[in-house]
Amino acid sequence: MAEIKTLYATTLSDTSAYGQFVALGHLARRYDGSHWTKTSKKYREQDQKQVYYFSIEFLPGRLLKSNLLNLGLLDTVRAGLKELGLDFETISAAEPDPGLGNGGLGRLAACYMDSMASLGIAGNGNGIRYRYGLFKQVFMDGYQVELPDDWLRNGNVWEIRRENKSCLVRFGGNVWMQPQPDGTLKAMYENTDDVLAVPYDTGLVGYHNDVTNTLRLWSVELPPSADTTYYSQAQRDRIDDITKVLYPDDSNSEGQALRLRQEYFFSSAGVQSIIRHYGLRHQGMKELGKKIAIHINDTHPTLVIPELMRILMDEHHCTWDVAWELTKSVMSYTNHTILQEALETWPIDMFKGLLPRIYQIVAEIDRRYRLAKTPVYGEALVNRTAPLGDGQVRMAYLAVIGSHSVNGVAPLHTELLKDDVLRDLYQVYPERFNNKTNGIATRRWVQLANEPLANLLDAKIGQSWRQQPSQLKTLLAYQDDPKFLAQLTQIKTQNKQALAAYVKKTLDIDLRTDAIFDVQIKRLHAYKRQLLHVLEIIREYLAIKDHPQAQVTPRVHIFGAKAAPSYHYAKSIIKLINALADLINHDPEVGDQLKVAFIPNYGVSLGELIIPAADISEQISTASKEASGTSNMKLMANGALSLATLDGANIDIIQAAGNENEYAFGLTAKAVYGYYERGDYHAVDFYNSNPELKRVLDTLIDGTIPGITTEGREIYDSLLRYNDEFFVLADYESYTQQQQAIGADFNDQTTWQQKALANIAASGVFSADLAVARYSDDIWQVPHAQVN
Repeated sequence: MAEIKTLYATTLSDTSAYGQFVALGHLARRYDGSHWTKTSKKYREQDQKQVYYFSIEFLPGRLLKSNLLNLGLLDTVRAGLKELGLDFETISAAEPDPGLGNGGLGRLAACYMDSMASLGIAGNGNGIRYRYGLFKQVFMDGYQVELPDDWLRNGNVWEIRRENKSCLVRFGGNVWMQPQPDGTLKAMYENTDDVLAVPYDTGLVGYHNDVTNTLRLWSVELPPSADTTYYSQAQRDRIDDITKVLYPDDSNSEGQALRLRQEYFFSSAGVQSIIRHYGLRHQGMKELGKKIAIHINDTHPTLVIPELMRILMDEHHCTWDVAWELTKSVMSYTNHTILQEALETWPIDMFKGLLPRIYQIVAEIDRRYRLAKTPVYGEALVNRTAPLGDGQVRMAYLAVIGSHSVNGVAPLHTELLKDDVLRDLYQVYPERFNNKTNGIATRRWVQLANEPLANLLDAKIGQSWRQQPSQLKTLLAYQDDPKFLAQLTQIKTQNKQALAAYVKKTLDIDLRTDAIFDVQIKRLHAYKRQLLHVLEIIREYLAIKDHPQAQVTPRVHIFGAKAAPSYHYAKSIIKLINALADLINHDPEVGDQLKVAFIPNYGVSLGELIIPAADISEQISTASKEASGTSNMKLMANGALSLATLDGANIDIIQAAGNENEYAFGLTAKAVYGYYERGDYHAVDFYNSNPELKRVLDTLIDGTIPGITTEGREIYDSLLRYNDEFFVLADYESYTQQQQAIGADFNDQTTWQQKALANIAASGVFSADLAVARYSDDIWQVPHAQVN
């Protein structure tokens, strides 16, 4: 291969799989280069409205296979490499998996960027180029240990450094408004702490349409004066820290300040870049709202609002009123959380010290909001909703006040925003609130992650489903086709075998592929209730120990999850799961009837291996706590049945596929809120009234599970002494009943595969293409290719 010789000055046989990946990546990028150039030129010449999607996380996954699929080259490249005696899968697996996100938020952003390119929308991603990913998770004696995820160690074949597009970002210093001869005020700065934001652009390839959009990630560098200014190592480290790692520990004020610096860094650089690009073709700012849409993906990029105000007023001399109307017309905000602790706030003193000019603008937004709204809504409501309050800058409130659209990500979530989380602001701005249910890129999660299934679908219903996801519903015509159902079983078994081989290699655990693969993959958080799943595993274990000769449906419980480094309770649950796995997997009486596999370092690529193998999709968050969920959609599209609470998009999945094809259980959101209102939840009552539950919980403290003396007591106390914040015990009985029903139903494989088929057929409505089309029509007002 000429690329190998050019890059490495050696022969093909003398290169590693990684070297072959780099060569192939360069080849693919060069092939796509003309598309990228033509796309940018077309947007520019046609003066298309540009969408800028700001997110502190992007989880793109490996891009080689995705780019080749979207370019229509995947089969050609596979065949060519085979002729050379090379294995494409080995080369593809050598690509680092960028850990630039923590879960659903970052993966959603990546799915939406894929869809924007595939629908021909002039869409741009804007985020941070973290030097290290979230962290590499390893288990030592069952405990999570965080190691650096050095994903950039060998560079990134997909990115282009554009130092000529760099921006200066200011922190700290003193700022004052100096009167000018014409009566205006000019912002004056002194002693600021400046850094340089340098963009790295990655092409995002649309599906079979010759469109390539741009994901721009910002990296921090010393400012231009660095060659004449002495910087101590401590100063250099402080600057480097801004883009060093995603989500630094914010359990102390230093970590909080770093997080705030990160958020302003990419918000400021992104907005500066946008306005500079806009100014190349437009005189004045009056067309801004017609040519630019900035989308705030959760609260982290909310500083784009005061930053745009700063640029419009300080650099383009707009009046406050003009700047404010332009800003609102440009900004839209997606809320992704119901948990109050996730609605970001910053201490005013910290905020003012780090971002003095931005604070001035936020304070003025606050003053004008109070002035305008107090006479209408009263002082109490305005105090509860103003951007400044209780000594804090309240980012979610600022995002609502400064945007023209605010959306939730599932119908239940949006209603809870209106009724609870943002209730007061909904009274003030009811017209701004709307729902946009999340979606997933089935190109990655079916076409790439489950190619045998994708090929089977092609053979049965043609290929139109790949671009028109609603076509999947035509699969229902084959619900009573025994040959087709047998093919689904065969594909599932094939995917299970691939996962079992990985688990054997990684964890040295043997898995039965005729067992139920019961999967829970998501962030480790108390509200997601991995703990409820653990209690069921203990119940199953005790049942086998009590009746070793009884016939049971074999099960494999599979976990993938990272806990935030400072989240002690979540890390205790990880230790519990691993201790329980060690007990069960080595118990000869249990044998292969029950296995537990906690696969370390869960990320996009592991998801692509686990999801196609799943029989059961555990979506068991406390009702009212999960905004939407997207793993539920990925698992559904691959034929997994949902074991689910009536929470987030689970409700919509159950409605789409049919209640008879899922396993719903547990309290409703209304029942949860009823407990809150009455204050009458008593976890100990469930413990005392259910002997089975009591026995299961007692294993946490009675020595049944070795090695968890501290963690077991902590978890036991969280449920009984501290009254079970997330209603685990209230839902235990209905959850275990559904688990027993699953065990019985799985033995009838024909009926099981009919349920799986119903899920696959209904999954098209959760396509990211459809979700992005709704954003485009209702919020951004930009054209797109037709999709249904």
